[in-house]
Amino acid sequence: MGEFDDLGRNQFEEGDYYINEMGYRVFTSQYLLKRGYCCKNGCKHCPYGWDNKTQKFSKK
Repeated sequence: MGEFDDLGRNQFEEGDYYINEMGYRVFTSQYLLKRGYCCKNGCKHCPYGWDNKTQKFSKK
């Protein structure tokens, strides 16, 4: 039971992520919004406004 249960394991829709120059999967704000919560890990495209430096949500 995890965050991928609704989508099925490793099944993503177009636009949910891209592969960066180092070969890592980078989730987009589209996917992060569908997930429905902030993980507080400072995701590059976090639509929730989490700031790792202050450990608080920033006002967007």
